[in-house]
Amino acid sequence: MLKRLTNRTLIYVPLSLFVLLSLYPLIWLLFYSFKTNEEIFSTNVFGIPKQWHFENYQNAFSAFDLLNYFKNSLVVSVGTVVFTVILSLMFSYAAARMKWRLANGAKIYMTIGMFIPMQIILIPLLILERTFHLQNSYLAVIVPYVAFQLSFATIIFFAFFRTLPYEIEESASIDGASVYTTFFKIMVPLVKPAIASVSIFVFLYAWNEFLVALVMISDNALKTLPLGLLYFQTQFTSDWGAMGAVMVISTIPTVLIYLLFSEQVENALTVSSAVKG
Repeated sequence: MLKRLTNRTLIYVPLSLFVLLSLYPLIWLLFYSFKTNEEIFSTNVFGIPKQWHFENYQNAFSAFDLLNYFKNSLVVSVGTVVFTVILSLMFSYAAARMKWRLANGAKIYMTIGMFIPMQIILIPLLILERTFHLQNSYLAVIVPYVAFQLSFATIIFFAFFRTLPYEIEESASIDGASVYTTFFKIMVPLVKPAIASVSIFVFLYAWNEFLVALVMISDNALKTLPLGLLYFQTQFTSDWGAMGAVMVISTIPTVLIYLLFSEQVENALTVSSAVKG
């Protein structure tokens, strides 16, 4: 009994400390959003607010076009996820499951995109977007985001498709299923864990990306949350509590996305084992 209790203590105490260390930045940010400037910088930097200033959230909405920036970030992030997942799924399936002459070359070409820094192609990208009149639109950032994330998503989906047995498609073909039916109704459901993983990473990237949005968008009505936070910081530097409220609100979608898709990500090994069995 004593040995069992000791083993549990050795396991759960470090895990509990790790959870506390992981959650503390979020808790500190939440407390930050309810404090005054004096508490934030001098009297109560790390503790619980002495008085909860809910007006910080009211000031965040009144002095800052939060809903508009929030909507823009949501449109850009969701659009990036949808286009990235669809395009990378189709390409990965063709490269991993179909036989065609340039399959390996196309896969290598797509993978090379991961090794190209964004800063190198920023100026040519700006020239291209000006040429096609894409500046100051949602496509001005969605198209580059999709291009930057296609390589990563393709590698993930390619690896998943390669683990699936070919007998699945052979059985579907015998039953009269077309390529499109096999892809959409049989193969795509089998890679849901990969879709969930890619969706999380791509959404976080698009939601937090700053440099491309800064260069491509100058219209205040189309700015995303990272750009809006920069504007808020330069215009309302005296109200740090309201800025904390904006940051808390901006983190809510990323936390929700993780909670919605984390279960499917955790089930990836189970699904893979079931398919192989």
